[in-house]
Amino acid sequence: MGGPRIPIKTTDTLHKLMFKHYVEAKMAGQSGQKVAWVTSGAPVELLRAAGIIPVYPENHAALCGAQRQGPHYCAVAEERGFSMDLCSYARTDLGCVFAGDSPIGGLPKPDLLLCCNNICGTVTKWYEELARQFGAPLVYIDTPFQHGDVDEHAIAYVHAQIEAAVQTIGEVAGVPFAPERLLETVRLSARATALWREVLEQCAHRPSPMTSFDAFAHMAPIVTLRGAQECIDYYEALLTEIKQRVKDGVAAVLEERYRLGWDNIPIWFKLGALAKRFAQHGACLVIATYTDAWAMQMSLDTPDGVLRELARVYTTVYINCGMRKRLSVLLGMVEKYSLDGIILHSNRSCKAYSLGQYDIARLLQEEHGVPCLIIEGDMNDSRAYAEEPVNNRIDAFMEQLARR
Repeated sequence: MGGPRIPIKTTDTLHKLMFKHYVEAKMAGQSGQKVAWVTSGAPVELLRAAGIIPVYPENHAALCGAQRQGPHYCAVAEERGFSMDLCSYARTDLGCVFAGDSPIGGLPKPDLLLCCNNICGTVTKWYEELARQFGAPLVYIDTPFQHGDVDEHAIAYVHAQIEAAVQTIGEVAGVPFAPERLLETVRLSARATALWREVLEQCAHRPSPMTSFDAFAHMAPIVTLRGAQECIDYYEALLTEIKQRVKDGVAAVLEERYRLGWDNIPIWFKLGALAKRFAQHGACLVIATYTDAWAMQMSLDTPDGVLRELARVYTTVYINCGMRKRLSVLLGMVEKYSLDGIILHSNRSCKAYSLGQYDIARLLQEEHGVPCLIIEGDMNDSRAYAEEPVNNRIDAFMEQLARR
């Protein structure tokens, strides 16, 4: 099983698009544009509406991880006194800053830092360190954790912070706040996320036209270019191709027998190896909470409500919600994508994502009969990954599914 497969042709466009983005960011100074470093869960639409080019240290760190350079740059940060217990994205990024290089030559110096803690608390101290290193102004948005139903007081609190952020961003950009431009940017963002959601939903078909390992790569534009027309153009092309694969019966995993979900950040330095391991068992990972997190739905009924809608969307992301909400999301995926089981990556680096996974797995199995496998690893630091035990656990889990 898991023989030759038909590659996704749009991948070539993906590489060109991301290369173009980084070149434009590096050349921003010559064109008079400003550059902001931004956390993956921050309202990037505010930057794009002001004409500021956003770059993502997390994406850059993931790129380093995929190139198997994570341990090298982590070690550089550790030599500066940063603990091995710190997030490997943070250590990788800071290591690149200290070393002054990376697989793409490093990121351009930021004129602004935009940090939102809806993904974790680590980003707070990480971006404070970046502010010290670069002397750049730091805009910080605090999103209270949502334990149950959406807290309207929390939305109002975040809304007020976004209003304040708009003013600071405008000052850095040197342009006044333009509500019409922000509304248009958010509309572009909403269209792109809707397209990305439709791409992911194609994997509900059997056989699935792509795997989550494919989606981990193709999610780069929805993170990095959200709010730009070229992001929409890219996902329109990808969606057309994926729909054609569905029509033609093209299988991402030949002889697909099992359909699985993935929870947590991918293990970037083992994407290919893990994809091959599961495919050998006829198993296709068809959906992941990580890729689904950028398929948010935005409602723009009135121009006056755009900032509040951004506050709602970015406060209620998957990782900023309680265990019951996360359990509900996973159960929804089981039903929609006809999952036979769920793989939960207990990620040493990402405490916010991993906390509660053992309880979630227990509830999935005991109350809902959904088989679960927890594998321990790290998204970027291969020193915290033991390949043989992970492979043994995957093999045993697949044998368990075969006996059901």
